[in-house]
Amino acid sequence: MGAPRGRYVLSAISATSPDAEAERRSGFGAGLGAYILWGFLPLLFHLLEPVGAVAIVANRTIWSLLFVGVILLAGRRIGEVKAALSDWPTLRSMMISSVLLVVNWLIYVWAVGEGQVLEGSFGYFINPLVNVAIGMIFLGERQNRWQMVSILIAVVAIGIQWLGIGRIPFIALGLALSFGFYGFFRKTAKVGSTSGLFVETLILVPLAVLYLVWIFMQQGGLGVQGEPFYLTTLILTGPATAVPLLLFAGAAARVPLSQLGVLFYLNPTMQFLIGVLVKHEPLSTGRAVGFALVWVALIVFTADSLTHNRRRQIALTAEASAA
Repeated sequence: MGAPRGRYVLSAISATSPDAEAERRSGFGAGLGAYILWGFLPLLFHLLEPVGAVAIVANRTIWSLLFVGVILLAGRRIGEVKAALSDWPTLRSMMISSVLLVVNWLIYVWAVGEGQVLEGSFGYFINPLVNVAIGMIFLGERQNRWQMVSILIAVVAIGIQWLGIGRIPFIALGLALSFGFYGFFRKTAKVGSTSGLFVETLILVPLAVLYLVWIFMQQGGLGVQGEPFYLTTLILTGPATAVPLLLFAGAAARVPLSQLGVLFYLNPTMQFLIGVLVKHEPLSTGRAVGFALVWVALIVFTADSLTHNRRRQIALTAEASAA
């Protein structure tokens, strides 16, 4: 027990230094950039609607692989990829996470094309609470009273959304569950975020290429994908996928995830605004009440998490001062 205790004490001491504060500020800025870029993704997919959801995801897979591959080569980090591919438990987790990733991408791109950005944003609003539920069910994690209250409020919000749109909110649930389980399996993979995305897209790229070849044969050419505007925009899906991930990885190394998690809500908030102001999707009373409730749930959840983290930090700082 001595080693972890010492590490926490050192962490508390370093957290109070000016250098640590500068690191936190730069990390917070990187995290802010990551979530803002993620929030703008619906606009990118909106521009690509004539291409079709599956073709967009196929291109996104290929261009992400190439873009991340260049970054790994430049940083001489291909060894991370080789290590992941040579370790069967890691590769198995990555295969599962790659399937969940492509399912998440397909649902979201399809939702944007079908004018369901609002439901997509709802899915990402409830995602943190779905993560908590997954931890409780599959990892045996215990939650306190206020966290349980936030989950129950979210369940009620989902029910009201169901009534508000007249059907099960399968887009929201599909996005939240696929991304939640994606994070669950990625935790078990011994690979970094950048090299992990390379491995995931490497696993998916044969299917992506086969689909694009099939489209080429069916259309007798590239079709709309060959037009300069759409081709350029499709190429941009690579950096649009990888750059926020790199920013987030840099932020996660400098800022506690509990603090960085507050920024997560920027992404679905921007999606919500895009759905209302750009896509002009209808916001019925039932749907508005559902959003309001899930915001209440997130306020309760976030406030409780920040309170517990602040108490723990105060305790660690006091312990460090007494050491």
